[in-house]
Amino acid sequence: MTDDTNKHGPEATAAEEPVNTAAPEAAEAPEAEAPAAAPDPLELAKAENVELRDKYLRLAAEMDNLRRRTERDVKDAKAYSVAGFARDMLAVSDNLRRALEAIPAEAKEAGEAGLNALIEGVEMTERSMLAALERHGVKKLEPVGQKFDPNFHQAMFEVPNAEVPNNTVVQVIQAGYVIGERVLRPAMVGVSKGGPKAAATENGTPSA
Repeated sequence: MTDDTNKHGPEATAAEEPVNTAAPEAAEAPEAEAPAAAPDPLELAKAENVELRDKYLRLAAEMDNLRRRTERDVKDAKAYSVAGFARDMLAVSDNLRRALEAIPAEAKEAGEAGLNALIEGVEMTERSMLAALERHGVKKLEPVGQKFDPNFHQAMFEVPNAEVPNNTVVQVIQAGYVIGERVLRPAMVGVSKGGPKAAATENGTPSA
Protein backbone atom coordinates (compact mmCIF):
# COMPACT_ATOMS: atom_id res chain seq x y z
CA MET A 1 0.00 0.00 0.00
CA THR A 2 1.11 3.59 -0.62
CA ASP A 3 1.48 6.20 2.04
CA ASP A 4 -1.65 7.89 0.76
CA THR A 5 -3.63 4.79 1.41
CA ASN A 6 -2.32 4.67 4.93
CA LYS A 7 -3.32 8.24 5.42
CA HIS A 8 -6.85 7.57 4.28
CA GLY A 9 -7.37 4.27 6.16
CA PRO A 10 -9.90 3.54 8.85
CA GLU A 11 -7.95 5.43 11.44
CA ALA A 12 -7.89 8.51 9.30
CA THR A 13 -11.58 8.22 8.57
CA ALA A 14 -12.42 7.97 12.25
CA ALA A 15 -10.26 10.95 12.98
CA GLU A 16 -11.94 13.00 10.33
CA GLU A 17 -15.52 12.41 11.70
CA PRO A 18 -16.66 15.49 13.61
CA VAL A 19 -16.91 14.95 17.29
CA ASN A 20 -20.17 16.12 18.88
CA THR A 21 -18.92 18.05 21.82
CA ALA A 22 -22.30 19.56 22.68
CA ALA A 23 -23.69 18.49 26.05
CA PRO A 24 -26.76 16.26 25.91
CA GLU A 25 -30.00 18.12 26.13
CA ALA A 26 -30.96 18.58 29.69
CA ALA A 27 -34.12 16.77 30.75
CA GLU A 28 -37.07 19.04 30.83
CA ALA A 29 -37.64 20.25 34.39
CA PRO A 30 -41.14 19.47 35.75
CA GLU A 31 -43.47 22.41 35.79
CA ALA A 32 -43.75 23.95 39.23
CA GLU A 33 -47.24 23.49 40.81
CA ALA A 34 -49.25 26.66 40.99
CA PRO A 35 -49.76 27.81 44.58
CA ALA A 36 -53.27 27.08 45.97
CA ALA A 37 -55.56 30.03 45.72
CA ALA A 38 -56.39 31.63 49.05
CA PRO A 39 -60.03 31.02 50.15
CA ASP A 40 -62.40 33.82 49.34
CA PRO A 41 -63.39 35.52 52.62
CA LEU A 42 -66.80 36.34 51.16
CA GLU A 43 -67.52 32.70 50.31
CA LEU A 44 -66.37 31.62 53.77
CA ALA A 45 -68.69 34.16 55.33
CA LYS A 46 -71.60 32.93 53.19
CA ALA A 47 -70.98 29.30 54.15
CA GLU A 48 -70.74 30.21 57.82
CA ASN A 49 -73.96 32.21 57.55
CA VAL A 50 -75.79 29.22 55.99
CA GLU A 51 -74.52 26.92 58.76
CA LEU A 52 -75.54 29.34 61.51
CA ARG A 53 -78.97 29.81 59.93
CA ASP A 54 -79.48 26.04 59.79
CA LYS A 55 -78.53 25.70 63.47
CA TYR A 56 -80.86 28.55 64.40
CA LEU A 57 -83.81 27.02 62.54
CA ARG A 58 -83.26 23.63 64.16
CA LEU A 59 -82.95 25.22 67.59
CA ALA A 60 -86.10 27.26 67.02
CA ALA A 61 -88.00 24.12 65.98
CA GLU A 62 -86.80 22.26 69.06
CA MET A 63 -87.82 25.13 71.34
CA ASP A 64 -91.25 25.29 69.70
CA ASN A 65 -91.75 21.55 70.21
CA LEU A 66 -90.65 21.89 73.83
CA ARG A 67 -93.09 24.74 74.38
CA ARG A 68 -95.95 22.71 72.90
CA ARG A 69 -95.10 19.67 75.03
CA THR A 70 -94.89 21.82 78.15
CA GLU A 71 -98.25 23.45 77.44
CA ARG A 72 -99.83 20.04 76.83
CA ASP A 73 -98.34 18.61 80.03
CA VAL A 74 -99.57 21.57 82.08
CA LYS A 75 -103.03 21.29 80.51
CA ASP A 76 -103.17 17.55 81.20
CA ALA A 77 -101.98 18.06 84.76
CA LYS A 78 -104.78 20.56 85.37
CA ALA A 79 -107.42 18.44 83.65
CA TYR A 80 -106.54 15.06 85.11
CA SER A 81 -105.09 15.92 88.52
CA VAL A 82 -108.47 15.23 90.17
CA ALA A 83 -109.04 11.94 88.32
CA GLY A 84 -108.30 9.74 91.35
CA PHE A 85 -110.40 11.87 93.67
CA ALA A 86 -113.26 12.03 91.15
CA ARG A 87 -113.24 8.25 90.77
CA ASP A 88 -113.57 7.86 94.53
CA MET A 89 -116.43 10.35 94.61
CA LEU A 90 -118.25 8.39 91.93
CA ALA A 91 -118.24 5.41 94.28
CA VAL A 92 -119.92 7.59 96.91
CA SER A 93 -122.47 8.75 94.35
CA ASP A 94 -123.19 5.13 93.44
CA ASN A 95 -123.91 4.35 97.07
CA LEU A 96 -126.29 7.27 97.33
CA ARG A 97 -128.12 6.07 94.24
CA ARG A 98 -128.32 2.52 95.61
CA ALA A 99 -129.76 3.88 98.86
CA LEU A 100 -132.47 5.72 96.95
CA GLU A 101 -133.32 2.70 94.83
CA ALA A 102 -133.51 0.49 97.93
CA ILE A 103 -136.45 2.45 99.34
CA PRO A 104 -139.64 0.50 98.64
CA ALA A 105 -142.11 2.12 96.28
CA GLU A 106 -144.85 1.63 98.86
CA ALA A 107 -142.91 3.68 101.40
CA LYS A 108 -142.46 6.49 98.88
CA GLU A 109 -146.15 6.47 98.04
CA ALA A 110 -147.09 6.55 101.72
CA GLY A 111 -145.61 10.00 101.81
CA GLU A 112 -144.28 9.97 105.33
CA ALA A 113 -142.81 13.36 106.08
CA GLY A 114 -139.60 12.08 107.62
CA LEU A 115 -138.89 9.62 104.84
CA ASN A 116 -139.64 12.14 102.12
CA ALA A 117 -137.26 14.63 103.69
CA LEU A 118 -134.56 11.96 103.81
CA ILE A 119 -135.10 11.06 100.17
CA GLU A 120 -134.94 14.68 99.11
CA GLY A 121 -131.77 15.20 101.11
CA VAL A 122 -130.03 12.21 99.55
CA GLU A 123 -131.10 13.22 96.03
CA MET A 124 -129.86 16.76 96.62
CA THR A 125 -126.54 15.47 97.88
CA GLU A 126 -126.16 13.27 94.81
CA ARG A 127 -126.97 16.13 92.44
CA SER A 128 -124.56 18.51 94.19
CA MET A 129 -121.75 15.97 94.05
CA LEU A 130 -122.23 15.30 90.33
CA ALA A 131 -122.45 19.04 89.62
CA ALA A 132 -119.18 19.62 91.46
CA LEU A 133 -117.50 16.86 89.47
CA GLU A 134 -118.82 18.32 86.23
CA ARG A 135 -117.27 21.68 87.08
CA HIS A 136 -113.93 19.86 87.17
CA GLY A 137 -114.40 18.30 83.74
CA VAL A 138 -116.17 15.07 84.74
CA LYS A 139 -119.10 14.28 82.47
CA LYS A 140 -121.60 11.45 82.47
CA LEU A 141 -121.86 9.19 79.43
CA GLU A 142 -125.22 8.71 77.75
CA PRO A 143 -124.67 5.53 75.71
CA VAL A 144 -128.26 4.27 75.27
CA GLY A 145 -129.04 4.00 71.56
CA GLN A 146 -125.37 4.22 70.53
CA LYS A 147 -123.27 1.49 68.99
CA PHE A 148 -121.27 -0.42 71.59
CA ASP A 149 -117.75 1.02 71.92
CA PRO A 150 -115.29 -0.99 74.06
CA ASN A 151 -113.34 2.20 74.69
CA PHE A 152 -116.27 3.69 76.61
CA HIS A 153 -118.55 0.77 77.44
CA GLN A 154 -118.28 -2.53 79.26
CA ALA A 155 -120.78 -5.11 78.03
CA MET A 156 -122.38 -7.06 80.85
CA PHE A 157 -125.03 -9.04 78.95
CA GLU A 158 -126.87 -9.29 75.62
CA VAL A 159 -130.53 -8.48 75.02
CA PRO A 160 -132.23 -10.34 72.13
CA ASN A 161 -134.06 -7.75 70.06
CA ALA A 162 -134.63 -8.13 66.33
CA GLU A 163 -135.88 -4.54 65.97
CA VAL A 164 -132.72 -2.86 67.23
CA PRO A 165 -129.45 -2.87 65.23
CA ASN A 166 -127.11 -5.54 66.49
CA ASN A 167 -124.53 -4.47 69.09
CA THR A 168 -126.44 -1.37 70.18
CA VAL A 169 -126.48 -0.24 73.81
CA VAL A 170 -130.02 -0.75 75.11
CA GLN A 171 -129.55 -0.63 78.88
CA VAL A 172 -127.16 0.95 81.39
CA ILE A 173 -126.41 -0.96 84.59
CA GLN A 174 -123.86 1.50 85.96
CA ALA A 175 -123.25 5.00 84.61
CA GLY A 176 -119.94 5.74 82.95
CA TYR A 177 -117.96 8.98 83.11
CA VAL A 178 -115.17 10.73 81.25
CA ILE A 179 -112.78 13.42 82.41
CA GLY A 180 -111.59 15.59 79.58
CA GLU A 181 -110.96 13.15 76.73
CA ARG A 182 -110.15 10.18 78.97
CA VAL A 183 -112.45 7.53 80.34
CA LEU A 184 -112.79 7.87 84.08
CA ARG A 185 -115.04 4.85 84.33
CA PRO A 186 -116.64 2.86 81.48
CA ALA A 187 -120.40 2.45 81.46
CA MET A 188 -121.63 -1.06 82.29
CA VAL A 189 -124.23 -1.80 79.65
CA GLY A 190 -126.44 -4.39 78.01
CA VAL A 191 -126.23 -4.65 74.22
CA SER A 192 -128.73 -5.82 71.64
CA LYS A 193 -128.41 -9.10 69.76
CA GLY A 194 -130.16 -10.51 66.72
CA GLY A 195 -131.12 -7.27 65.00
CA PRO A 196 -129.94 -5.93 61.62
CA LYS A 197 -126.29 -5.08 61.18
CA ALA A 198 -125.43 -1.53 62.22
CA ALA A 199 -124.60 0.93 59.45
CA ALA A 200 -120.90 1.22 58.65
CA THR A 201 -120.97 4.97 59.21
CA GLU A 202 -122.36 4.66 62.70
CA ASN A 203 -119.86 5.14 65.47
CA GLY A 204 -120.04 4.57 69.17
CA THR A 205 -118.38 7.69 70.45
CA PRO A 206 -120.48 8.84 73.37
CA SER A 207 -121.88 12.31 73.33
CA ALA A 208 -120.16 14.54 75.85
